[in-house]
Amino acid sequence: MLANANSVKNKKKILIVDDSALMRRVMCDIINSDERFQVVEQAFDGEAAYALLKKNQYDGVVLDVNMPKINGIQLLRILQKDKIRVRIMMASTDTREGASVTMEALDLGAIDFIEKPANIVYLKGDEFKKKFLDILQAVVTSRQTNISSLPVIPRQKQEENTKKLVSLVRKSAPVVGGQKLVALACSTGGPKALQNVIPRLPAELAAPVLIVQHMPKGFTQSLAERLDSLSPMKVKEAAEGDVLENGTIYISMGGKHMNVVTKAGKSTITYTDEPPREGVKPCANYMYESLKTSNYSQIVCVVLTGMGADGTKGIVNLETAKKIHVIAQDEETSTVYGMPKAIAATGLVNQVVALDDVAQEIIMNVGVR
Repeated sequence: MLANANSVKNKKKILIVDDSALMRRVMCDIINSDERFQVVEQAFDGEAAYALLKKNQYDGVVLDVNMPKINGIQLLRILQKDKIRVRIMMASTDTREGASVTMEALDLGAIDFIEKPANIVYLKGDEFKKKFLDILQAVVTSRQTNISSLPVIPRQKQEENTKKLVSLVRKSAPVVGGQKLVALACSTGGPKALQNVIPRLPAELAAPVLIVQHMPKGFTQSLAERLDSLSPMKVKEAAEGDVLENGTIYISMGGKHMNVVTKAGKSTITYTDEPPREGVKPCANYMYESLKTSNYSQIVCVVLTGMGADGTKGIVNLETAKKIHVIAQDEETSTVYGMPKAIAATGLVNQVVALDDVAQEIIMNVGVR
């Protein structure tokens, strides 16, 4: 009896917030089927959830967006205003509007999200269940909450720092020649981390930037638009046939694997629709491995926050064919220290740096035009 009591005590306490009785039931069944978690409360709108969050502590919250009285976005704002710390996983729709709202939720402190399937059969299937539980585990074990512990540097100050660094790089000894490329991988906590790194990269960066962020189809377009609005560099969702150009950032489309091939002597984006690899699609390993036969002689590989080990096999493979420089985010500033930890364990990492220093190291290693 005591062992059973301890087992219940050690389970992560979860609050579900959703106005759909069906969704609450399905999510409750999924969560309670896993010995790591237990649903201890349910709320049908943001107002009821806020009342619970003011008086109780939970290890994780699964939060719907569209609800009566107080919706998910409004609740996130209230929690930040009242400094109520919690680890939040959003349950999002796959519509264009839903993707945009999800980006806003991540801005407001949600750690990750699950895409709600419209198909009830898929909703109750093993694939959705595994994906749901993997994301929930990453959220409840995250180092971060909705109230960031990292210092916020004003945008104007960021721009001033970038200009100073560009000037310094131009005045210093030139970076060794050759075609250079930046290839970046991230997962849980990635959208927020990218908002720290990408706006600090100058339009004059002497390399294109490729990004694989684990996201479903439809969400990467909203991410690209958000980052483009914040950044000196052009940021776009990579399209089939895009020719890589310096000063442009290409984010892999969700739901496909991004590769770089050489066509008519030019480095060109192509997509494949192969099954998920490492449990994800897009998978960074595809991107890194495709670069083995590219025109680029020097590749800066950047691995930011994320669960799992995606990117590691690809970088290990790439190192056999290209000169690489590997930058990994440190544990302290990673939302989930999975992907950076995995690449660090290979011994290939040249620099382990705090999130605030990633952009600077990229600039120093590829130079400016």
